[in-house]
Amino acid sequence: MKLNIVLVEPEIPQNTGNIARTCAAIGAKLHLVYPLGFSISEKQVRRAGLDYWDKLDIEEHKNFNEFLEKYKPEENNMFFVTTKGKKVYSDVDYSKMKEIFVLFGKETKGLPENVLKKYLDKTIRIPMRKTLRSLNLSNAVAIVAYDIFRQCDFYNLEEISSYFDE
Repeated sequence: MKLNIVLVEPEIPQNTGNIARTCAAIGAKLHLVYPLGFSISEKQVRRAGLDYWDKLDIEEHKNFNEFLEKYKPEENNMFFVTTKGKKVYSDVDYSKMKEIFVLFGKETKGLPENVLKKYLDKTIRIPMRKTLRSLNLSNAVAIVAYDIFRQCDFYNLEEISSYFDE
């Protein structure tokens, strides 16, 4: 199973750094869709990602249309995360999918409305109280990514720590 985390126009460097660290830890590919609200060379991004940048598979895209042309939603297992999602993220059976793309929008606006409407059946959400706007982007990525790996029996991830066996 190959997981692709796609950040569409992220704005907060610390979130992107945290997400990069999560992607490195689980072996997911990180896609950054421009424009970004910062430079990926900024100290905050690097600090949040710590020393994991060299262990990260990262692909950059000039804009969202370029990404959608290269990785067509109609031809891929692609899920758009939004508070308006049609399904709960955990209701999708990811276990038989060979490659998965999970898209997250910018912190202030989310994914473009026209894209969400076009791919409504591919939208997923994380349940939360109605009185709140949304979760932190890096937390949302971690929640969805780890559930996908859980459904795939934590494919290629360490299962048992040898710490207590010493």
